[in-house]
Amino acid sequence: MNRSMGSSWGGLWRIGILRGEPKHYAGKGMARSNSYQADPKFLTFHALRIKGFAKTETLVEMVALKVSEVDSHLQELATEELVMFREARSLWQLTPAGRTAHRPALDRDIAGLDLEPLKVHYHQFLEINDSFKHLCGDWQLLDGAPNDHSDAAYDQSVIKRLTALHASAAPVLQAMTLILPRLSNYGPRLESTCALVEGGANNMFTGVMCGSFHDVWMELHEDLILTQGIDRAKEGSF
Repeated sequence: MNRSMGSSWGGLWRIGILRGEPKHYAGKGMARSNSYQADPKFLTFHALRIKGFAKTETLVEMVALKVSEVDSHLQELATEELVMFREARSLWQLTPAGRTAHRPALDRDIAGLDLEPLKVHYHQFLEINDSFKHLCGDWQLLDGAPNDHSDAAYDQSVIKRLTALHASAAPVLQAMTLILPRLSNYGPRLESTCALVEGGANNMFTGVMCGSFHDVWMELHEDLILTQGIDRAKEGSF
């Protein structure tokens, strides 16, 4: 793990950028955003739109709010008939009305922000995303067969590549966070999951619905697509 990267994220937390606090930004390729403050209820609503369906604890992890806050948001959204709870699987999901209401809510969230500078960083992200897709395939398969992770040397070689990819993605994500502070929680989550993989938690590489590196990466990608109004199919970005 690149420890200097961790200190960079810590520095951003200390100055308030990763908490979504109002901040003046200046510099090449950075938008000025001196009044942005994400609405906590919108964060919960938006996180559920990103995931499609999720348990309360998953949304709590995504938005970095207290369980009581997220639960209150979900209850309010349910009263407004924007979300529904699937008791059989203990999962929340948006209703059709919720999916319709999400876009206007997202537009209000980004109103007044100059997202044009985000495009160059997004294209950098897509280049890294292509490498990540190949990396995930290499983690899941070995010589064309499912990787049973019995070859420690092979696994370590792939993990080293994940660490390097994470290091290359971190400054891109930091730059995007300066433009859109709502992206704040992705950096620390990716760093944490990368450390877990390095520590031997194999499921935290490409595991599904467990907060893995792949899960968080896909959430970030979906967030960027939704925020910019990109048609994923037309872009061919998966």
